[in-house]
Amino acid sequence: MLTTNNTENSALFTDFYSLTMAQGYWKNNRQEKAVFEMFFRQQPFGGGYSIFAGLGTLLEKLSNFSFSDDDAEYLRSIKIFDDGFIDYLKTFHFSGSFWAMDEGTVVFPHEPLIRVEGNLVECQLIEGLILNIVNFQSLIATKACRVWLAAGKGNVMEFGLRRAQGPDGAISASRAAFIGGASGTSNTLAGKIFGLPVMGTMAHAWVMSFNSEEEAFDAYASIYPDRAIFLIDTYDTLKSGIQNAIKSGKKLEATGKNFGVRLDSGDIHYLSVEVRKHLDKAGLKNAFITVSNDLDEHIIETLVKEGAPIDSWGVGTRLVTGGSAASFTGVYKLAAIKGKGEIVPVMKLSDNMEKTTNPDVKQVWRIKDENGFAVADVLSIDDGSDELKAGESYRLWHHSADYRHFQHTIGGSAQTMLKKRMENGKLTGALPSLNDIKNNAKADIEIFDSSYKRLLNPHIYKVSITDKLRALKLELIQKHLGKTF
Repeated sequence: MLTTNNTENSALFTDFYSLTMAQGYWKNNRQEKAVFEMFFRQQPFGGGYSIFAGLGTLLEKLSNFSFSDDDAEYLRSIKIFDDGFIDYLKTFHFSGSFWAMDEGTVVFPHEPLIRVEGNLVECQLIEGLILNIVNFQSLIATKACRVWLAAGKGNVMEFGLRRAQGPDGAISASRAAFIGGASGTSNTLAGKIFGLPVMGTMAHAWVMSFNSEEEAFDAYASIYPDRAIFLIDTYDTLKSGIQNAIKSGKKLEATGKNFGVRLDSGDIHYLSVEVRKHLDKAGLKNAFITVSNDLDEHIIETLVKEGAPIDSWGVGTRLVTGGSAASFTGVYKLAAIKGKGEIVPVMKLSDNMEKTTNPDVKQVWRIKDENGFAVADVLSIDDGSDELKAGESYRLWHHSADYRHFQHTIGGSAQTMLKKRMENGKLTGALPSLNDIKNNAKADIEIFDSSYKRLLNPHIYKVSITDKLRALKLELIQKHLGKTF
């Protein structure tokens, strides 16, 4: 029996219903091409934006997504699947097309982040992989961005390995947190895999293993003179910790080296102010202060507004676990069937209008004003006849297709967001580096007004649909429910 979870290549990493449906399609000779879309329904953390993350991980895994002989034998042992279907799975690989927004893009509910085109079987089998990777990494990247902005775009270090949901959760969280704004990670393996800066100095155990704090600090500084950060709250922060850090720090300064101190408990605002006073009085004005201890964006924003003299932030548990939000609300829905030379749009209806999907093969457009700021994202039918153009005026409807709409003349640009990433199951180009993805996220967040980024009651960004898409949606609602609008 396996004692580890290795999901690197196994196509068994899918929900069981994907396999039962896939066999149903196969047995009924359902060879039609299908179009599925991945989108999410609401912003996490009560926020006004999210960061799309996980695409690079997903494309790498999708390129190698297959059933091994051992996987096939496991499915055979369940005694639900036909031998012919299992033989088919043994030769399976994704052979369709894959469209997605750029990783690191700022995104909003109800717009497709990903579009998959392929046969029904393959589109169904990859649902779990898509949702698992994109939902988690987008959640953590969004949290990291909120923390980074709250810190005034300062130095945020991801310290969450020991509190993350398992090894893969820790690795994925490190990757996503870097995209969202973290400058580095304490996770050494993530540093190796992704080329991330690795960070960390000492724990309380180091200090307690010596006869005195000064001895502990001196020993550390002698080994790591270029990256000495002294943990000063092991015993008493103000009466002993900072006093001994100053003694050791002055010895280090005499050699031309700088140092820092870290607070990991207590009243962070009060202690950071007092510590700064002690350092400045001792003439150590270049010494820096870093803090940790269950921080999140709300605590950090308060500390920054109160003027706490903090230079860097170590954020762990509430970053890599998502904190107040347990998950990202991404879903994967069928949008169209391609058969006999025509596209048949489909949509999911619901008693809850917010859960009703938008039909057909779609493109997402980002409309910007004359100054390059984002105004709205617009969903259109991607058939060449529903494009948006700069200088033109459009009536744009709420994505739920109700009466809400606005008239807008595009004064800046209208850019398509979904780009082809795979064709016939093969990547269409090299994947961007993690630094490029991070820079994309940093640049993209700047084109949105601050009202969308505030932590309390953020402004709701417009996600709209075109006249043509709304008409199609209402036509299908009338067809299925007999309702007219």
